[in-house]
Amino acid sequence: MTTTQETATGRGMVELATFYVGEALCGMDLLNIQEINKLMEMTSVPQAPEYVLGILNLRGQIITVIDMADKLGLPSTPKNSSSRNIIVNSKDEYIGFLVSQISDVEKAHWDKVEPPPANIGGVQGNFFKGVFKTKKRLIGILDVEKVLAEDV
Repeated sequence: MTTTQETATGRGMVELATFYVGEALCGMDLLNIQEINKLMEMTSVPQAPEYVLGILNLRGQIITVIDMADKLGLPSTPKNSSSRNIIVNSKDEYIGFLVSQISDVEKAHWDKVEPPPANIGGVQGNFFKGVFKTKKRLIGILDVEKVLAEDV
């Protein structure tokens, strides 16, 4: 069974923007990312789930920011000079994922992506589309829609 993204890319190459969520190296299709920016001033949202850090106004667009680590069941992401917001568009809504650190862009071929294990760096495997192995690292390819749909 293929995902929509795999079908759209013809199971070809994908460029993965990689980043750390705690100690876990994760990646997502570069085409899903609107932009990456430093932490900005946020407004808290009363009675929002714990993983929702707040909302921010980015050039007139309201963005909900979630702590990716908290959402995935890991200790909260420290807010420091390395942490970044990855802005994605999901179902016509902009969402910011706070991550520990941005890493490199990796080119992956879908035929080389393996099914996700039950657990990657302490994160449940059901949040991932698969795992891509480079010579030195293992990259968990996040399924953005599952991360946003799942209640942790």
